[in-house]
Amino acid sequence: MTNKFSSKRPLTQEEEAEIQKMIAADPDNPELTEEQLAKAKPFAEVFPGMAKAMEREVAKRGRPRADDPREAVTLRLPRSVLERWKRDPDWRTKMVEALKRAAG
Repeated sequence: MTNKFSSKRPLTQEEEAEIQKMIAADPDNPELTEEQLAKAKPFAEVFPGMAKAMEREVAKRGRPRADDPREAVTLRLPRSVLERWKRDPDWRTKMVEALKRAAG
């Protein structure tokens, strides 16, 4: 499906006029007046309870917190050792497992 109004190039005056005509003809979503815009309030101010519930829901998303989170470190290793580890696509996980075994 091709998009008639591509965002990869500026609209022509004719395209802009057609879009404005479609906006004006939409009875379900009329364009706001300057007075209406001046009276507009932020969503969180009008619906504070709903806004807080939405914030809590968004905060739940993403990866769950790890019991033992990893920490980035800098470690200098001989190139030959690192090249040997990197032959395996899962080398990072296996290196962590080897370090855990070595630590006891």
